[in-house]
This record gives sequence, structure tokens and C-alpha cells, in this order.
Amino acid sequence: MSAAFWDRIAERYAARPVSDTASYEATLERVRHWLRPDMQVLELGCGTGSTAERLAPAVARITGSDFSAGMIRIAESRRDAPNLGFLCAGVGEALADGPHDAVLAFNLLHLLDDLGECLSQVHAALCEGGLFLSKTPCVGARWYLRPAVWGLQKLGKAPAVLFLRPAELEAAIREAGFEIVETGDYPAKLPNHFVVARKRSTT
Repeated sequence: MSAAFWDRIAERYAARPVSDTASYEATLERVRHWLRPDMQVLELGCGTGSTAERLAPAVARITGSDFSAGMIRIAESRRDAPNLGFLCAGVGEALADGPHDAVLAFNLLHLLDDLGECLSQVHAALCEGGLFLSKTPCVGARWYLRPAVWGLQKLGKAPAVLFLRPAELEAAIREAGFEIVETGDYPAKLPNHFVVARKRSTT
């Protein structure tokens, strides 16, 4: 991923409304179900921070991280919750400030250069029994989307994308040492695959 790409589109991204409000609210409802008021939470790839802001009342502390300085600048300008902070950092750097009770990653995993490495880092940064909650566009079965995405990438209008299938994503999460405790698709037609995974004990 290129931070420069996301810096360049940050203002447009911030101004864009949520495209599917019902699916977004359903996701937030399921995330809140797993969070507790005593939790220390980290969100990876938080963008302009709107989701972290919405989840802040459910936890003790939430930190939104993103490697795009442009995104974090907008997030800081909007920040209102007293238990919410933001950090401009890549995945590894953000996770280093652990351990965390829960790590969140929404619309991020399909954009990573090394999915397996990220999942291993998340596992290492969680407390025993900690939760990893993610939602990821899984369009691996939509082969007809690939030429359009590749064309946009050549024009600098789209980032590199992993064409994942839900089963592939879940297998990668399990391989990293997690037990999957809930899945869903919000929306189902994409699918945008929601996964709640618990860190398995290493002992």
C-alpha cells in the first residue's frame, strides 16, 4: 500500500457518505456486542476515524491508527470523545504499543502487502483471549471485476487489492492462531465478510 495514495484522496474520502448505512450500522451493532467497558482497543487502518468515534463509548480507551498522515489529520480535527486517540503509524508500529484487549480492522485486510504477517502481528499484540474483529471485501469470486480494478490501478485511482474469498480469509485467520467465534456478511451481496476471532492460548 502507498500512504501517498491515501493522503491524496483523504479529503474526498472524508466527504463521501457511507454507501450502505444499514450494513454499516449492523456491523457496529455486532462489534459493540463483543466489546466491554474495560477494554483497551486498537483500530488498524482507521481512515478519518468515524468508526472509532462511534465505538468509543463502548470501551475504556480506543486508539485509531493509520499510516496516512492526511487521514489522521482529518481524524484529529473531528475527534470529540475523551477516550479516543489517533496515531499515524503502520500496522507493525501501531501494534507494538500493546498488549490490546481487542484489535479492529475494517476494510483493510484486502489492501495489505502481506496478510499473513499482519495477522501474526495482531495475534502477538493481543492479550490472552483477546479479540480480533475485522470486515473485509471478499470479491475473489467476482473475476469480472479484476480488469476494471487493474485499469484503475494503472491510472493511480485505486490501490492494490487482494481478491479474497471468505473461506480463504477465515483460513488465514485460523492459521495465525485464532479461533473464529462469529462471522457474517454486511452486505451479503459483495460479500463484505465480518469475522470475530479470539486469540487461542499458546500454552
